[in-house]
Amino acid sequence: MKAPMTNREGSILASLRSLIPDRMVTSHAEALRIAEHQATRLLELFEIDDGPIPVELIAELPKIHVEYIKAPVSGACFWNGTTWVIQLNRHESWTRQRATLAHEYKHIVDHARADTLYAGSRTLTAHEQAERVADFFAGCLLVPKKLLKRAYYGGIQRTADLAEHFQVSEAAITVRLNQTGITEPTPRCLPPATLFSQTQPNATSQPQPQPQGV
Repeated sequence: MKAPMTNREGSILASLRSLIPDRMVTSHAEALRIAEHQATRLLELFEIDDGPIPVELIAELPKIHVEYIKAPVSGACFWNGTTWVIQLNRHESWTRQRATLAHEYKHIVDHARADTLYAGSRTLTAHEQAERVADFFAGCLLVPKKLLKRAYYGGIQRTADLAEHFQVSEAAITVRLNQTGITEPTPRCLPPATLFSQTQPNATSQPQPQPQGV
């Protein structure tokens, strides 16, 4: 894994946040596109062009601390006053932890902008939208469209083999194959919100008020 091409101190997070429009995002589809652009930029900043994606790059970013704990959910994140803390369920599989780490990092990227990114709709609350977009970001980061197509059309077509190649679950591969248009969706596909992380409501903030993160 190469060092990012930008100044490490805060610049990566700022670069990803700069892709969020300075206005209300009223379309869920646009929020998904923003998430994909952010995942793509993060890969570009680290000059990653092959799988599996080294998700530990998130843990190595400035002011990010990862904890493995016993918890009833897959993950959570919060600002402790000096550092962003990402908590992962230590009893879950390594592939699940990888996905949850990416999911929680998207919540950190969205910090202070969630109100303009997720307005809610008649079918989804703002919180549900945020969770689905964080799942989508995790999928785009760990199984990028370009790399998935390269692997699939290069001969790796069994979901189990693709899952091993990208070090994600087979369910996540199935969803990404559908999202990228490589295969047709099937009724047996799991809902997107269940594939990566079950996070605590309002996981991006502490129960008590904390200084805003960077």
